[in-house]
Amino acid sequence: MAGKRQTRVVFRRFKEGDVIALFPYMPWNAHGNSVTSYMHTGQHAAADYAGVIAGTRPATEEEYRELLAELKSVGYDNLYILRRATPKFNP
Repeated sequence: MAGKRQTRVVFRRFKEGDVIALFPYMPWNAHGNSVTSYMHTGQHAAADYAGVIAGTRPATEEEYRELLAELKSVGYDNLYILRRATPKFNP
């Protein structure tokens, strides 16, 4: 029996303190020019992966702990946390 596929996620922190979860291998739309993201406020949305990476820093485990718990509560039960990724699209 094959295991459930892991969902890869990158947690980043904005200067203001907000933490964002980026799903670099989960395109937001058919054009493939943005990825799916998740934040406490607004929840799921499109994100410019390269732009978010450029304007943020990696979040620490302590900083993303609450967002990780929220993601698990809405059904993301097999997350694989990355520091950074190379999305499948070319922006």
